[in-house]
Amino acid sequence: MRGGVVATPFDTGRPHPARVYDVLLGGKDNFAADRAAAAEGLKINPNATTAAVQNRAFLHRTVRFLAAEAGIRQFLDIGTGLPTAPNVHQVAQAVDPSARVVYGDNDPIVLAHARALLTSAPEGRTAYLDTNLQEVDRILAAPELHETLDLGEPVAVLLFAILHFIEDHDDPYGIVDRLMAALPSGSYLVLSHITADHDPESWERFVGVMRGRGIATRLRSHAEVARFFTDLELIEPGVVPILQWRPERDEPFTDAQVALYGGVGRKP
Repeated sequence: MRGGVVATPFDTGRPHPARVYDVLLGGKDNFAADRAAAAEGLKINPNATTAAVQNRAFLHRTVRFLAAEAGIRQFLDIGTGLPTAPNVHQVAQAVDPSARVVYGDNDPIVLAHARALLTSAPEGRTAYLDTNLQEVDRILAAPELHETLDLGEPVAVLLFAILHFIEDHDDPYGIVDRLMAALPSGSYLVLSHITADHDPESWERFVGVMRGRGIATRLRSHAEVARFFTDLELIEPGVVPILQWRPERDEPFTDAQVALYGGVGRKP
């Protein structure tokens, strides 16, 4: 048990989103079930690997923005996934070594690799919670969270490629609202979310494969993704395909290939 949350049962026979994502990124911390799910998905839509790689690039750009331009020094990254350098703390601490990060995920393999996520600069601090995004009250009450972050000061909530695993009946909008309600003015929300807006057939078939493998996945439109930022001040350029969010270089891909919306919002 970590942070008052019971660890997820370890079942290597079922694919897990964090490990399938690891496969798509070319990682080695996965099992046959994860590789089979990824292979079947890629057969349907080979662009899934491109989407995963570009999602990591979006993470790097937005965290650098938060640390270098917005002055954020505290980060809560839920749905962390397996360590893939540079991680959030490495990006933020490259700007300011005193930055503090709390990571959270519900995959036992991520938990097993938590030490890699806890290798903070001496001036900063990191911690790890074994948790589900749906367990907002447990996240906000976790001792590790309060030992690492000061919730009286602005915090950036990072939800990269996780909300599309939350079904409508689990109230993803309410989850985000409750997280942001617990944080002070000047806090930020960053998220990325898969969409079928640009290539419905390919991505709906890909999601069908994931659902068939037991991974609930919900495609959402631009309007549905933008709704997560209700009552927040959107940072330019707003909620856009992630390739268009402050690109640092030209990428040889289309929005249909990457198929993720992303945005950054500030709590007034």
